[in-house]
Amino acid sequence: MKAIQPLGRAFLIVLAGLTLVHASDFIGVYARIDKVVLEPNSDSPDRIQVWGVFSLLSTNDRQARLPPARGYLYFKLGNPQESPNGPVSTATYIRMVRAEWNDLKQVAGSGQIVAFGLAGQPIRLRKSGEKPESPDPYVTNVGVNKVSSQTDYPLVKALLDYKD
Repeated sequence: MKAIQPLGRAFLIVLAGLTLVHASDFIGVYARIDKVVLEPNSDSPDRIQVWGVFSLLSTNDRQARLPPARGYLYFKLGNPQESPNGPVSTATYIRMVRAEWNDLKQVAGSGQIVAFGLAGQPIRLRKSGEKPESPDPYVTNVGVNKVSSQTDYPLVKALLDYKD
Protein backbone atom coordinates (compact mmCIF):
# COMPACT_ATOMS: atom_id res chain seq x y z
CA MET A 1 0.00 0.00 0.00
CA LYS A 2 2.83 2.41 0.85
CA ALA A 3 4.38 1.83 -2.61
CA ILE A 4 1.13 2.90 -4.29
CA GLN A 5 0.86 6.21 -2.38
CA PRO A 6 3.89 7.84 -4.06
CA LEU A 7 2.55 6.82 -7.46
CA GLY A 8 -0.83 8.30 -6.60
CA ARG A 9 0.78 11.56 -5.48
CA ALA A 10 2.87 11.68 -8.66
CA PHE A 11 -0.27 11.16 -10.75
CA LEU A 12 -2.07 14.00 -8.95
CA ILE A 13 0.90 16.33 -9.43
CA VAL A 14 1.01 15.56 -13.17
CA LEU A 15 -2.77 16.02 -13.44
CA ALA A 16 -2.56 19.38 -11.64
CA GLY A 17 0.26 20.44 -13.96
CA LEU A 18 -1.78 19.63 -17.05
CA THR A 19 -4.61 21.77 -15.72
CA LEU A 20 -2.20 24.67 -15.19
CA VAL A 21 -0.76 24.35 -18.69
CA HIS A 22 -4.24 24.52 -20.22
CA ALA A 23 -5.22 27.46 -18.00
CA SER A 24 -2.16 29.48 -18.99
CA ASP A 25 -2.43 29.15 -22.76
CA PHE A 26 0.11 31.47 -24.38
CA ILE A 27 -1.34 31.25 -27.91
CA GLY A 28 -3.04 34.38 -29.20
CA VAL A 29 -5.10 32.90 -32.06
CA TYR A 30 -6.59 29.55 -32.98
CA ALA A 31 -7.87 29.60 -36.56
CA ARG A 32 -9.30 27.80 -39.56
CA ILE A 33 -8.00 29.99 -42.37
CA ASP A 34 -9.90 30.44 -45.63
CA LYS A 35 -7.64 32.91 -47.44
CA VAL A 36 -4.69 35.24 -46.95
CA VAL A 37 -4.11 38.59 -48.65
CA LEU A 38 -0.58 40.01 -48.52
CA GLU A 39 -0.18 43.78 -48.93
CA PRO A 40 1.06 45.63 -50.88
CA ASN A 41 2.27 42.47 -52.70
CA SER A 42 3.34 38.90 -52.00
CA ASP A 43 7.04 39.59 -52.69
CA SER A 44 7.62 42.06 -49.87
CA PRO A 45 4.48 42.37 -47.74
CA ASP A 46 4.26 44.65 -44.74
CA ARG A 47 0.58 43.92 -44.00
CA ILE A 48 -1.58 40.80 -44.04
CA GLN A 49 -5.30 40.05 -44.02
CA VAL A 50 -6.08 36.59 -42.63
CA TRP A 51 -9.66 35.51 -43.42
CA GLY A 52 -11.46 32.62 -41.74
CA VAL A 53 -12.88 31.46 -38.42
CA PHE A 54 -11.03 32.47 -35.27
CA SER A 55 -11.01 31.97 -31.53
CA LEU A 56 -9.32 34.84 -29.72
CA LEU A 57 -8.81 35.57 -26.05
CA SER A 58 -11.46 37.65 -24.33
CA THR A 59 -10.41 41.25 -23.70
CA ASN A 60 -12.14 41.05 -20.30
CA ASP A 61 -10.63 37.76 -19.12
CA ARG A 62 -7.27 36.77 -20.59
CA GLN A 63 -7.86 33.15 -19.53
CA ALA A 64 -11.18 32.87 -21.42
CA ARG A 65 -11.46 32.22 -25.14
CA LEU A 66 -14.22 33.74 -27.19
CA PRO A 67 -16.37 31.34 -29.19
CA PRO A 68 -15.34 30.94 -32.82
CA ALA A 69 -16.39 33.75 -35.13
CA ARG A 70 -15.92 34.46 -38.83
CA GLY A 71 -14.15 37.55 -40.13
CA TYR A 72 -10.60 38.62 -40.75
CA LEU A 73 -7.54 39.67 -38.82
CA TYR A 74 -5.47 42.55 -40.15
CA PHE A 75 -1.81 42.78 -39.17
CA LYS A 76 1.21 44.91 -39.96
CA LEU A 77 4.89 44.42 -39.27
CA GLY A 78 5.46 45.31 -35.63
CA ASN A 79 8.44 46.61 -33.73
CA PRO A 80 11.37 44.13 -33.70
CA GLN A 81 12.59 45.63 -30.41
CA GLU A 82 9.36 44.52 -28.71
CA SER A 83 9.70 40.86 -29.67
CA PRO A 84 8.63 38.53 -26.83
CA ASN A 85 11.81 36.55 -27.51
CA GLY A 86 13.93 39.66 -26.93
CA PRO A 87 15.06 42.38 -29.32
CA VAL A 88 16.13 41.17 -32.74
CA SER A 89 17.51 42.93 -35.79
CA THR A 90 14.97 44.42 -38.16
CA ALA A 91 16.07 42.08 -40.98
CA THR A 92 15.72 38.99 -38.74
CA TYR A 93 12.32 40.13 -37.50
CA ILE A 94 11.00 40.78 -41.03
CA ARG A 95 12.30 37.38 -42.18
CA MET A 96 10.58 35.63 -39.20
CA VAL A 97 7.26 37.40 -39.72
CA ARG A 98 7.20 36.85 -43.47
CA ALA A 99 7.98 33.15 -42.93
CA GLU A 100 5.00 32.89 -40.57
CA TRP A 101 2.80 34.78 -43.04
CA ASN A 102 3.87 32.33 -45.74
CA ASP A 103 2.93 29.45 -43.40
CA LEU A 104 -0.51 31.02 -42.90
CA LYS A 105 -0.92 31.31 -46.66
CA GLN A 106 0.08 27.66 -47.14
CA VAL A 107 -2.70 26.36 -44.84
CA ALA A 108 -5.39 28.70 -46.22
CA GLY A 109 -8.35 26.76 -47.55
CA SER A 110 -7.10 23.41 -46.24
CA GLY A 111 -9.41 23.18 -43.21
CA GLN A 112 -6.33 22.73 -41.00
CA ILE A 113 -6.58 24.34 -37.55
CA VAL A 114 -3.52 26.42 -36.65
CA ALA A 115 -2.32 28.28 -33.59
CA PHE A 116 -0.19 31.43 -33.76
CA GLY A 117 0.47 34.78 -32.13
CA LEU A 118 0.96 35.63 -28.48
CA ALA A 119 -1.67 35.80 -25.77
CA GLY A 120 -2.04 39.25 -24.26
CA GLN A 121 -1.51 41.10 -27.53
CA PRO A 122 -4.50 43.11 -28.69
CA ILE A 123 -5.99 41.45 -31.76
CA ARG A 124 -9.25 42.66 -33.27
CA LEU A 125 -11.51 40.45 -35.35
CA ARG A 126 -12.99 42.48 -38.18
CA LYS A 127 -16.28 41.76 -39.94
CA SER A 128 -16.20 40.85 -43.64
CA GLY A 129 -17.66 44.19 -44.80
CA GLU A 130 -15.27 46.27 -42.71
CA LYS A 131 -12.63 48.30 -44.56
CA PRO A 132 -9.06 47.16 -43.80
CA GLU A 133 -7.48 50.00 -41.79
CA SER A 134 -5.46 50.42 -38.60
CA PRO A 135 -3.81 46.98 -38.66
CA ASP A 136 -2.72 45.37 -35.39
CA PRO A 137 1.03 44.80 -34.92
CA TYR A 138 1.95 41.19 -35.68
CA VAL A 139 3.75 39.55 -32.78
CA THR A 140 5.73 36.37 -33.33
CA ASN A 141 5.66 33.70 -30.66
CA VAL A 142 6.36 30.05 -31.44
CA GLY A 143 5.55 30.18 -35.13
CA VAL A 144 2.48 28.82 -36.87
CA ASN A 145 1.59 25.43 -35.42
CA LYS A 146 -0.77 22.91 -36.93
CA VAL A 147 -3.26 21.58 -34.38
CA SER A 148 -4.43 18.00 -34.66
CA SER A 149 -8.07 17.58 -35.58
CA GLN A 150 -8.02 14.23 -33.76
CA THR A 151 -8.67 15.75 -30.36
CA ASP A 152 -11.33 16.20 -27.74
CA TYR A 153 -10.27 19.81 -27.11
CA PRO A 154 -13.61 21.70 -27.37
CA LEU A 155 -12.01 24.77 -28.96
CA VAL A 156 -10.61 22.77 -31.88
CA LYS A 157 -13.88 20.89 -32.33
CA ALA A 158 -15.78 24.21 -32.33
CA LEU A 159 -13.49 25.61 -35.05
CA LEU A 160 -13.80 22.46 -37.13
CA ASP A 161 -17.59 22.33 -36.76
CA TYR A 162 -18.21 26.07 -37.24
CA LYS A 163 -20.99 26.85 -39.71
CA ASP A 164 -22.15 30.30 -40.81
